[in-house]
Amino acid sequence: MPKKQPDSPWAPATERELQRKLKREAVLATAAQLFNERGFHATSLDDIAARLNVSKPTLYYYVKNKDEILIECVRNGLQMMTEGIEETRSAGGKAIDQLIACIRIYTRIVTLDFGMCVIRISDDEMPADSRAELRRLKSGIDLAFRRIVTEGIAEGSLRPCDPKMAAFAIAGALGWIGRWYESGGDYNPEQIATQYTELLLGGLLRSPVAGP
Repeated sequence: MPKKQPDSPWAPATERELQRKLKREAVLATAAQLFNERGFHATSLDDIAARLNVSKPTLYYYVKNKDEILIECVRNGLQMMTEGIEETRSAGGKAIDQLIACIRIYTRIVTLDFGMCVIRISDDEMPADSRAELRRLKSGIDLAFRRIVTEGIAEGSLRPCDPKMAAFAIAGALGWIGRWYESGGDYNPEQIATQYTELLLGGLLRSPVAGP
């Protein structure tokens, strides 16, 4: 009868990899909070380690350096935006309904830590070799808004306008939420999304004034 093998004190490889992934995500989430609170340059690896209650050398098991953390935080935020918009687009329906859904999704994401990083951290703070990829992701979001506006004009739900300028105006207005929003403030993300939808689609004037 074979001897029973002693239990190993080490977890299986798959479990160790899962734990490493979860801890890396915790490092990124904590860093995003600190970047938004203090700014990228004013946040050190020591600050991130202290908030996580670990030593600074421990962080190097999950990330290479602070630049890598920054890239991943911004990439996560942009991917959340891209995936949310693509999901709305793939669901189909009228362009105006897609636009309203995208406004609500974008608003929610820029009130989250990763989304705020996209807004609060400038391209100049990003490592040069990562700017092209992140600009490509931003460009994809812009083009998605342009396509929705173009389709909305074609279906008659939006008045004729320049889709490029409309996309800039929408994304610019929504992006600014990520700079002033504070959790626990006067408005929650749902209320902000509702008011921004009304303002962006309805305007401020009681009745339209003809332009030149």
